[in-house]
Amino acid sequence: MLSLAGRTRETQQGTTMLEVLVTLLILAFGMLGLAGLQSKLQLTEVEAYQRAQAVVLMSDMAQRMVANYANAANYVTGTASPLGTADAQPTSCTGLAMGVARDQCEWSNALKGAAETGSVGKVGAMIGGRGCVEQLQAPNPAAGVCTPGIYRISVTWQGLNPTVAPALACGSGQYGGGTLQRMISTTLTIGMPKCT
Repeated sequence: MLSLAGRTRETQQGTTMLEVLVTLLILAFGMLGLAGLQSKLQLTEVEAYQRAQAVVLMSDMAQRMVANYANAANYVTGTASPLGTADAQPTSCTGLAMGVARDQCEWSNALKGAAETGSVGKVGAMIGGRGCVEQLQAPNPAAGVCTPGIYRISVTWQGLNPTVAPALACGSGQYGGGTLQRMISTTLTIGMPKCT
């Protein structure tokens, strides 16, 4: 008869069912975390794309105003009637003469995403894109005064996640109480080179 001290231990081979289940549980939580991260990354990518489009469109209007500096005050839309989504601008600007009206029409269509279309319609810009041009200081060409015109160009759109509403009035109240509203703006100073 063998004593207990003389017994040899058998070595374990393979894995137990419990170890396999714990490993699967850990992998499942990891995969869920990756899926959530992927979702957040996609939202962030869309938000970044919209902001980049807004910067391009804001710069576009600034360049149009600088090119037509003598009529810069005529570009003013105010904040109550922004250009872009839900405005009265025509879908084709070809019938308009070159100048302020055509620039505003083309900018409106760009804000609406007309540059690129997909199966669901115009998709080339931000969601609900609108733009405002405000006059902060009227130009004064009087001799000895010569104050430049100062304008604020704002582009606003709908974001995907709630955040703090912008302080400026352009497009306010159009994006679910303001918490989904995004906005960028720039100030443009147009001097008077011929003023003395």
